[in-house]
Order: sequence, then C-alpha cells, then structure tokens
Amino acid sequence: MARLSKEILALVRKEFVLEWRERSAFNGILLYTFSTIFVCYLSFNQRRVELNPVTWNTLFWIIQLFAAIHGISKSFSQERGGRFYFYYSLVSPQAIILSKIIYNTILMSLISMVGFLIYTFVMGSPVIDLPLFILNLLLGAVGFASTLTMVSGISSKSTNSSTLMAVLGFPVILPMILMLIKVSKNAMDGLARNLSYDEVLTIFAIDVIVVTVSYILFPYLWRS
Repeated sequence: MARLSKEILALVRKEFVLEWRERSAFNGILLYTFSTIFVCYLSFNQRRVELNPVTWNTLFWIIQLFAAIHGISKSFSQERGGRFYFYYSLVSPQAIILSKIIYNTILMSLISMVGFLIYTFVMGSPVIDLPLFILNLLLGAVGFASTLTMVSGISSKSTNSSTLMAVLGFPVILPMILMLIKVSKNAMDGLARNLSYDEVLTIFAIDVIVVTVSYILFPYLWRS
C-alpha cells in the first residue's frame, strides 16, 4: 500500500508538471466553458428572455458535462505507445488509473467551480442553498472524472475511440446527471436538505463503485 501511494503521488505530480508546461487541458476546458456560457448569454440576452430556474439548471449541467467530455476524453489518447511500456516497467496499473482519476477529479473540481462563478456572474444565480449546490457540484465533478477516465482508458484501445467513449459512458452518466439536476433544483428551491439525502448518497455510491471497478478491471485492460 505504501508503494502504491508513492507511485500514485509521483504520477499525479507528473500530470501537474506536464499540465503546467503545456497548459492544454485546463486552458482548453476553461476556454470551452467560457465560450459556451458567453454564447448562451448572447442568445438569451438578444431575445430579452429571462431564464427560469429549470432552464438555468439544465443548461448549467449540460455545459459541465460537455466540458468534462472535452477535457477528460484525451486522458489516455495523449499518451504515446512507448510511454505505456515505460510505465509498465516502473509502476502498477492500479497506480496509473488512480492517478489519472485523482488528477482529473482535481481538474474537474477546479473547472466546475470556475465555471459556476462565471455562469452565475453572466446568467445570474437562483440558488438558495449554496452549500448543498456546491457539494452536489463537487460530487458531480468526481463522478464525471472517474467515469470518463475509465471509459477513456477503454476507448483508447479502439481505433474509433470517440464513438466508443460516448457509447460506454452514456449508461453511467445519464442516471448520474439526472440526480445531479434534481439535487441542484432542490438547492435552488431551498427545500429541506433531508429531501436530497437519497440522491446525494446515490451519487456518492456511484462515484465509489466506478473508482472500485476501475481499480479492479484496469489491470486486465492494461495487459491487453
């Protein structure tokens, strides 16, 4: 376990060093998020239409979902083939997948918070229970990161990785985003928090299950 922790820490540090040098993932997702929000603002502002809470909530999570897909889909495709052989001689496959999940979770959490601030600044904020909304936002970031990281690893073995990623990720992402939208709507309406406990626990359970399945199954994918 100590060796695994050291390997994960080293790989996460490597991801941050590469990102600091290239700044491709963070800047790309941030630019996508900002441009999408700005287009939405222009569209509704020109028509002088005030967003109702349901539209505001749905539009926000659609932006978050596609920002996650845009950023995390390249988690494994950017790795050169020879680099995987180098990793194979140094670290365990569990360290590879867990480090990718941790890095993408941190990246998505940061992007989600920045996107939420930009979105509320441009489109206004009808959120009443802000702590519940932020908790839901972070759980969603973990869910998107863990699910799409594992799917990215699977699809990287295919020649048509983008299509395979969409097909494999949809069954897990769909129920998750429906629950995220529901919890966010409860936070926007200021309902009692105990009404959202079941959905929050379910989202948390999905996050744990996806990480566990990734930890168990990725070594078999690695050997292929």
